[in-house]
Amino acid sequence: MPETPIPSVIRTLRFKVRREGYAWLEAAAVEVNQVWNWSNEVSYKAARPYSGPPRWLSGFDLDKLSSGATKCFEHIGADTIQKVNAEFARRRRQFRKSKLRWRVSRGSRRSLGWVPFKAASIRRNGRALRFCGKTLRVFESERFLGIRQWQDGCFCQDAVGDWWLCLPARVAIESNVAPEPDVGIDLGLHATATTSDGAVLDAGRAYRDLEQRIGMAQRRGHKRHAKRLHRKASRCRANALHRFSRKMVNTYQMIVVGDVSSLKLVKTRMAKAVLDSGWGMLRTQLQYKGESAGRCVRVVSERNTSRTCSACGALTGPAGVNGLRVRHWVCGECGCAHDRDVNAAKNILAAGRCSPSMCGNEPSPRHAPPSRTPRPRKAGKARDGAAA
Repeated sequence: MPETPIPSVIRTLRFKVRREGYAWLEAAAVEVNQVWNWSNEVSYKAARPYSGPPRWLSGFDLDKLSSGATKCFEHIGADTIQKVNAEFARRRRQFRKSKLRWRVSRGSRRSLGWVPFKAASIRRNGRALRFCGKTLRVFESERFLGIRQWQDGCFCQDAVGDWWLCLPARVAIESNVAPEPDVGIDLGLHATATTSDGAVLDAGRAYRDLEQRIGMAQRRGHKRHAKRLHRKASRCRANALHRFSRKMVNTYQMIVVGDVSSLKLVKTRMAKAVLDSGWGMLRTQLQYKGESAGRCVRVVSERNTSRTCSACGALTGPAGVNGLRVRHWVCGECGCAHDRDVNAAKNILAAGRCSPSMCGNEPSPRHAPPSRTPRPRKAGKARDGAAA
């Protein structure tokens, strides 16, 4: 009898590279930038020729044109060149442009280091790894030794200058039954996240707490210190969101989140608070953690969820920009008192419980009156005369 395959997902594991390998990786990143710029120039000439029909080169075409180029480089091999060509072709097809940005290797506007590789290019060498004839050591080597098989990944550099090994690996899904059935989560600025059960994730102040120190470092010209403070704020924000998302995944079987748009709100005067909240990061964490734990994570529309009474469904809540300051209100139809965020989370949960429409014309299982009552029109003189 054939064995039942174990369900699994692909997760990208990050390992920090030890400092003795930074110089070699930076030299390899310069050669990767040269390959990228060569692909950019050749593809642009093929797409905009002086004569003849234009041609959009694929990754395979670039591989044929770059055959034998490994003798010009000291640090990278043919596998890395092919990965760069494939990534360039994919990005150009994604953005639909004949030319992309150049990768800069020197100066204040230099591009962050990036060295892609194929899975076969990385091999274990004791507690270290071997890549293109160079032995590199990473932190958390025990976790690295626990990976049986990995896929194509890359070495990447952050703004501070540290190098990281990004290794996609297949992880088995440990599905179990959560103690609670479901929960709705409302995202906001007064509180980053509020659940339908009343749990609250306080508004993020990771950047606000360090804003004064970052400004002082920038005015003094200490760019590296400012980058470290920015990274500290990012890590504090990610830590708070990881704790909250892990708690939700471990507690609830179905998680329903509102679809509030960060890209639209960052164009307003609330941009700093929106970016400090990390709504998109929280949704991403809930989705991949829920997939690994066998949970159901849904993103639903949060239109009128703050105004609609979760008890009777009437649109009697505060509306407009001035209504944002109202945190507690009483329904005018049923007299039920609501907390603004908890009520919105309950409505989000009710929307997530509804089965998705297959035809688009099914009646809503929960009736909600329109926001504006239609007024009867009075017939004008011309209309009366025409009717007569």
